[in-house]
Amino acid sequence: MRYQPSLSSGRLIRRYKRFLADVEIENGEVITMHCANTGSMKNCAEPGSRVWFWESDNLKRKYRNTWELVETGVDSVSGENIAGVACINTARANGLVREAIDAGTIAELNYARVSQEVPYGRERSRIDLLLESEGRPDCYVEVKSVTLAVGQGLGLFPDAVSARGTKHLRELMAMVAEGHRAVLFYAVLHSGIERVEPAIKIDALYAATLREAFDAGVEVLAYGATISADEIALTRQLDFSFAPLEG
Repeated sequence: MRYQPSLSSGRLIRRYKRFLADVEIENGEVITMHCANTGSMKNCAEPGSRVWFWESDNLKRKYRNTWELVETGVDSVSGENIAGVACINTARANGLVREAIDAGTIAELNYARVSQEVPYGRERSRIDLLLESEGRPDCYVEVKSVTLAVGQGLGLFPDAVSARGTKHLRELMAMVAEGHRAVLFYAVLHSGIERVEPAIKIDALYAATLREAFDAGVEVLAYGATISADEIALTRQLDFSFAPLEG
């Protein structure tokens, strides 16, 4: 996926009210821009970080610019090296997975037809991707964007308590019980992450429900992205594991 329009860069001053960020651009001007991320953005919103953004040609938008990428360096609390570039625009994840499926990058998800945002489930959800082929069970794919790097190549999800994420796991388990295939897909949008675990210290309920879902037959896939200021694409499968139980 090439960035169109192309990205400009600046320095983050602050992220606030969840959906806003102030960025100082190269000429010294400070721009308030849209931040398309509902999470905590832990380790991805440090003041002074280099960021990249794009400008919309829609004159009706209140905030014409959208924050897209951030450069990370060192965890300010632990001191761990978390160097890399992260795409904090979570709206990208579904399109990147769809693009990778169409390109044949994700061998595990080779189906004839792909539909997006299809209503399903007992809790009135929408599945990110529904994959179908004649003679095969339908495959329900829930996509999650991973950007929380904590050092030594480890990435965690979620970066904040996620009741919605837990709900989606229940929905996937229900699909397996009905005879379908269900996949939780971690789109890892941080170039410094090489393996993924559930963030048990951030959301213990999500981690426990994920273990239950996995044991019930929900599959977990994690793919990492190649990221630059010009383009982004999912290119390689990463390891997924459960964190060791403490005590």
